[in-house]
Amino acid sequence: MFRRRKTSTLEHKRDFHGSTLPAPHNDMRTFFSLSQLVLSAGHLRPPPVQRHSKIAYFEVEVLDTQSKKQICVVDKIPPSSTLLDVKHKFHKVCPQWSPSRVGLRLERNGPYLKDSVNIKSLAASSIITLYFTDMGQQVSWTTVFLTEYIGPLLIYLLFYLRLSSIYDAKESARSLRHPVVHLACACHCLHYVRCLLETLFVHKISEGHTPLKNMIKGCAFYWGFTSWIAYYINHPLYSPPSLGNKQVTFAALVFLMCEAGNHFINVAVVHQSQSGKLTSFPSPSINPFTWLFTLVSCPNYTYEIGSWISFTVMTQTLPVGVFAFLMAIQMAQWARKKHQQYLKRCIACRWRKAAMIPFIL
Repeated sequence: MFRRRKTSTLEHKRDFHGSTLPAPHNDMRTFFSLSQLVLSAGHLRPPPVQRHSKIAYFEVEVLDTQSKKQICVVDKIPPSSTLLDVKHKFHKVCPQWSPSRVGLRLERNGPYLKDSVNIKSLAASSIITLYFTDMGQQVSWTTVFLTEYIGPLLIYLLFYLRLSSIYDAKESARSLRHPVVHLACACHCLHYVRCLLETLFVHKISEGHTPLKNMIKGCAFYWGFTSWIAYYINHPLYSPPSLGNKQVTFAALVFLMCEAGNHFINVAVVHQSQSGKLTSFPSPSINPFTWLFTLVSCPNYTYEIGSWISFTVMTQTLPVGVFAFLMAIQMAQWARKKHQQYLKRCIACRWRKAAMIPFIL
């Protein structure tokens, strides 16, 4: 009765594809977009291979200077280490020697190496041989300077008080002091108070150490001469300068000028060193006391000697003159050494030949 309607092949295909599978046109559009994205990104490169840098460590063989026997081997030392780092590692292996007592040299009779030397600069291979010397008990430079300056300050005051254990009590009570005795005490104390304050607040003192015997030598020199000087000036039988108050006044003014000049020079040198302006010779500033830089390399020594010469004239005593003479010899050596260091920095400054005394030394 009823005839079953035959669906055509075209309709069957349309129903089949339309209801079950997506259109191939959409697949082509997706594939085309993906291809454009890949082409716009460029060539695909593999991620870079991370290479780990190898650090070459050094080994330091420490030998005894006298016997050439091996004391220890300090290993795993990075190239950026300094000699001070080596000394600290050496102290861990040999605790009986603190880093300040350790003296290291490349050769048995060579100079001692500084703590700031980079270990890489000493290496000819991965193994470095150094010679060890026990430097003995060490003290810091700050302790040395403070001890050398505090002693003269206190010793002079003890003689100034004219203790009965030093002078005869009857002579001390009977004789009147000349004004130059009081002035000399004030100038002497001013000098060493200035040195103490500059040591604490002005000078940039090295963090290194020096043998205890060097401090003992320095203290014996300063303390011994101070005792000799103070004994003569504060003696009840001391006679004032031959030219009287004119000589004393003139010498006292020169002394004060030299002390002020010494202070301003020290401040100027430290300021130029900290600011990085000290590339060759120190340069003068608007301060008139620093104009001496145009003539000499170390005017602080010039002012120091001027202070002691004027103190000699003011007191007119032999001990002060001997002390000033010996100080001049020592400071001339220091000035020449520092002058040579300045010349190495500035070859074009060879014309400046004076180190401490203008046109002479």
